[in-house]
Amino acid sequence: MSIKAFLSQNKTIQVGMDADSWGDVIQQAAKPLISGGFITPDYPQAVINNTIEYGAYYVFDEGIAIPHARPECGVISDCFSMVTLTRPMSINGSDPVDIIVMFGGANSDSHITEGIASIVGLLEQEETLSQIRRATTIDEILGLL
Repeated sequence: MSIKAFLSQNKTIQVGMDADSWGDVIQQAAKPLISGGFITPDYPQAVINNTIEYGAYYVFDEGIAIPHARPECGVISDCFSMVTLTRPMSINGSDPVDIIVMFGGANSDSHITEGIASIVGLLEQEETLSQIRRATTIDEILGLL
């Protein structure tokens, strides 16, 4: 399933979040995925633990973070969520980000191919990213994907 199809069918976009910490952003990005039954409540903590241990390896120059953990850390089925922040934030010392796309892959293949490939396609579209940053509604974001 494409990122656009998943986000539109499952209502996992949060626009204009004002977060206090990067850990809070991870927890908030996971909430709709937990409530939808796509990941377990342990998954966001696994992402936080990995970030503390290995750094924010999932932050890209474009101001986008793609936090994720291994399938065995609590992924029930493939999923995505998106959060836009009101102000850019560093994740554990990273360059500032203001778009967060959390994903969970139910197995290593989908974790790599489907999840990252869908998001990398988005990263290559600078104008779309600018418009996502300016969007104030979920429908605006869905229209851009």
